[in-house]
Amino acid sequence: MALPVVAIVGRPNVGKSSLLNRLVGRRIAIVDAVAGVTRDRISAPVPVGDGYVELFDTGGVGIEDADGLTEEVSQQIDSAVASAELILFVVDASEGLTPLDRTAAEKLRRAKAPVLLVANKVDSEAREFDLGELNALGFGEPLPVSATHRRGMEDLLEAIGRRIGPGGEKIEEPVMKIAIVGRRNVGKSTIVNALAGAERVIVSESPGTTRDSVDVRFEMEGRVLVAIDTAGIRKRRKLASDVEFYGRHRALRSIRRADVVLFVIDATDPVGRVDKQLLQYIVELFKPVVLTVNKWDMAEDRASREDYGPYLTKEIPELAYAPIVFTCARSGLGLREAVGMAGQLFEQSRLRVGTAELNILVEKIVARHAPRSSRTSKPGRIFYATQVATCPPTVVCFVNYLDAFDVTYQRYMLNQLRERLPFPEIPIRLLFKPRRPERKRRPPRS
Repeated sequence: MALPVVAIVGRPNVGKSSLLNRLVGRRIAIVDAVAGVTRDRISAPVPVGDGYVELFDTGGVGIEDADGLTEEVSQQIDSAVASAELILFVVDASEGLTPLDRTAAEKLRRAKAPVLLVANKVDSEAREFDLGELNALGFGEPLPVSATHRRGMEDLLEAIGRRIGPGGEKIEEPVMKIAIVGRRNVGKSTIVNALAGAERVIVSESPGTTRDSVDVRFEMEGRVLVAIDTAGIRKRRKLASDVEFYGRHRALRSIRRADVVLFVIDATDPVGRVDKQLLQYIVELFKPVVLTVNKWDMAEDRASREDYGPYLTKEIPELAYAPIVFTCARSGLGLREAVGMAGQLFEQSRLRVGTAELNILVEKIVARHAPRSSRTSKPGRIFYATQVATCPPTVVCFVNYLDAFDVTYQRYMLNQLRERLPFPEIPIRLLFKPRRPERKRRPPRS
């Protein structure tokens, strides 16, 4: 059952994102002094009393977006207000009442949900006496808080609980988290909206529209999943502001917390340096990845699927094992297949192989091509192997000479293991350790 929605609304730079982060207890939204950083609806569940509510952060009311997305940001605010059972109208107590506060108040008077006026940046008790003019907004006595200094948070949660009631039950944990990753303007947000079945995030032809990572829950075939929309990545030296820096940082963090990555490639453009650098980061984290070739409807008259697969293998050989799915986010083509493939990779990453079965395979692999120590010219030997972890599958081999198992031999073993083990399309972490020599027992004392 959906949780009661509480929307945080107000003009720019009143501390809405800081308030969301404080109530959630971790950094969900980017906080920056630049006005208009938040564009999409960013949400997270928050415990209130014995239940939970879904807290939504929104963009600033009345701001002119620098990239011409003013209307889209306003629509996101309207959607949050329309779905809310309670609205937190946040104002900046340190600046007093402003014309934009009055504009926001006019907007909220038409809302169906009740409005709780929250005066943020009340950093001390002395400032609580300067809130009288806020009564002119017509929403009753303001509740003084300071998101930065953690003042009034318990009072705010209690006030939310009194107006919402018991709240909802704790939401079901998602079966799988999928990070939608790629460089700018490849269609990531369009994919997320198509999966969610709603305009959950802003879509625009303007590069860099998405600035933060946005978690969007959706269901497919009876399973609860989370798609993480991320900011588009571009070369580090071209980052124009702190906002882009934080967006990049959040995108990389989303990769780390995801179970599977849908790496989105624009079918109309060649694979570039930014694509390769980002994919290398994914490879280093041993994350399962579905190579998602988007905008295929615009490229299929120039290339065939049979040709595009070898092209990707040539450009990114380190991910030759990764499955490829061709999609068109606008029409929904291939998206169900992409999510289904992500589910298969997720299941592969959680498999565990018995030690006996694994050692039989390792013996066959070594018998086919034996390693040799460059230091002693003696043959390398694997005493035994064992899988010590999943997500990713991690295999440790205990050997006699580490130098016998160089990068080339490790690559050979990985390819062989991938062919023979039940996880052929995901990364495998392969480790080699020297077997500790047995200590000589001392003779018993007479």
